[in-house]
Amino acid sequence: MKEFIKNVGATVVGIFVFTILVGAIGMMSLVGMVASGSSAKDVADNTVFVINLEGQLQERSVDNPFSQYLGGAASTIGLDDLLDGIKKAKENDKIKGIYIEAGAFAPDSYASLQAVRKALVDFKKSGKWIVAYGDIYTQATYYVASVADKVYLNPSGQIDWHGLASQTMFLKDALAKFGVQMQVVKVGAYKSATEMFTGDKMSDANREQVTAFLGGIWQNVCQDVAKSRKVSVGQLNQYADNFITFAEPKSYVSMKLVDGLLYHDQLKDEVKKLMKLGKDDDISTIGLAGIMNVPGGKEEGDEIAVYYAYGDIVDGASGALSQSESVIDGTKVSKDLENLADDDDVKAVVIRINSGGGSAYASEQMWRAIQLVKAKKPVVVSMGGMAASGGYYMSCSANWIVAEPTTLTGSIGIFGMFPDMSGLVTQKLGVKFDEVKTNKNSAFGTMARPFSEEEMAYLSSYISRGYSLFRQRVADGRHMSVDAVEKVAQGHVWVGQDALKIKLVDQLGGLDDAVAKAAKLAKLDEYYTASYPGKADWLDQFMSAMSSGSYIDNQMRAAMGEYYSTFMLLKDINKQSAIQARIPYMVNIK
Repeated sequence: MKEFIKNVGATVVGIFVFTILVGAIGMMSLVGMVASGSSAKDVADNTVFVINLEGQLQERSVDNPFSQYLGGAASTIGLDDLLDGIKKAKENDKIKGIYIEAGAFAPDSYASLQAVRKALVDFKKSGKWIVAYGDIYTQATYYVASVADKVYLNPSGQIDWHGLASQTMFLKDALAKFGVQMQVVKVGAYKSATEMFTGDKMSDANREQVTAFLGGIWQNVCQDVAKSRKVSVGQLNQYADNFITFAEPKSYVSMKLVDGLLYHDQLKDEVKKLMKLGKDDDISTIGLAGIMNVPGGKEEGDEIAVYYAYGDIVDGASGALSQSESVIDGTKVSKDLENLADDDDVKAVVIRINSGGGSAYASEQMWRAIQLVKAKKPVVVSMGGMAASGGYYMSCSANWIVAEPTTLTGSIGIFGMFPDMSGLVTQKLGVKFDEVKTNKNSAFGTMARPFSEEEMAYLSSYISRGYSLFRQRVADGRHMSVDAVEKVAQGHVWVGQDALKIKLVDQLGGLDDAVAKAAKLAKLDEYYTASYPGKADWLDQFMSAMSSGSYIDNQMRAAMGEYYSTFMLLKDINKQSAIQARIPYMVNIK
């Protein structure tokens, strides 16, 4: 028995030691992988920068370096990385051109696509070429790819070109089946975020604004493609009406949407001709990950901070709809901005906002934080896909506001939404309540019954006061009268090009334009930019990927597809701030 115990103990110790060694070796390999991936990279002569339009396009990349080993979700492309990569490719003499390959691409907005497209137009000013190829072009990828000098398609390929549509899901009847209804107080005829819970179709006001902003976005898409492909906007609309998605591939050539039909091996030969290579020569390429490690830019002169704020505005990180969602945590952002205000090395601040809003309280706190920064140094806002409602609340007090023509902005309005689950609890589940109270409204907010008329009146007064404050913030920041703000408020969503006309923004352009304006306001002759907040280091990313919640969240997202966001919204509706300054929870543009 003693010998048996001794052998078992030795085996256990051996397994334990082996596990530690394997874990250590694995960690060393991962560290080595990260270190090699982040090391500086030289570019070979006669190189092509390859942009693979695959995965999700977001404001900043949240790729985990271990995702391929841990079964993570689809990769993300950071808009900041992509724009920086295109700029480096333009400035690097060893890079001769850009090859764009269309794949399964999911951009966060047409404003982000417009920013990429403008960067590619600027790249062509260097005299270098761009070639695009795809087996299938989605409408979004074609919008970007159409800027290329040559656009090629697989001989059995397809171009999806159908126009834009927005569909809203209405949940009132579904919730009623569970005995749940939403009690809503809102200010603004166009404030439509609550409609999905209280109605079964769009209100006339919402239909009006959705029609307007879809039309504005589509107008920009058509004008940009028409200019690049030398076709008319009228023709492009006719192609969309005729639903050319299922057209014969060779007809895309006669429509002037592509320059030729090639297989992938034939495309390589075309690229080699551009690079003056022999048929048997190899093509030197560099991808986005590689070019990010190519030295570029400068850190001379004065610093302009670029602070990224994107996602739902929440009172704390726990307000995110999922663990993988980026959020604008009002408390954290306010503290970060305070640090930038106190940093004497930072001469100006550009806040890059991409948000449809969220917590009204957090929006007010960040408005105050921006005011404090503005008292010490210039603040310029650069709007991404959205800077609406709470996102506009943040923006309105800046010294200058820059928006893309297709940015969704405005939506100056506020609402409160409170789930009434008394039908579920008392009727469906059979729970009974009784109460004792010391004062008339001691039981305010009870789940035993819906709000009374008097309680709804209290809430309405509170919401109206919040709207008046929001409207006053805009009036002060934009140097407009309250009456003038009211005419463009009421929760109305505008595209950037229309917001410029009504003085809600100052300039149309991208992040570079905002940085240039900040430098001018700060009277800087020589400057560089630094990004804030810092991205998570590899260890934080590794620990995040290892968390069971993150893994489950990624699997649910992959399985549920477009219905994932709706499910998470319903699941966590009680976690959301009751008083919201936001546009619809899901802006669905396809």
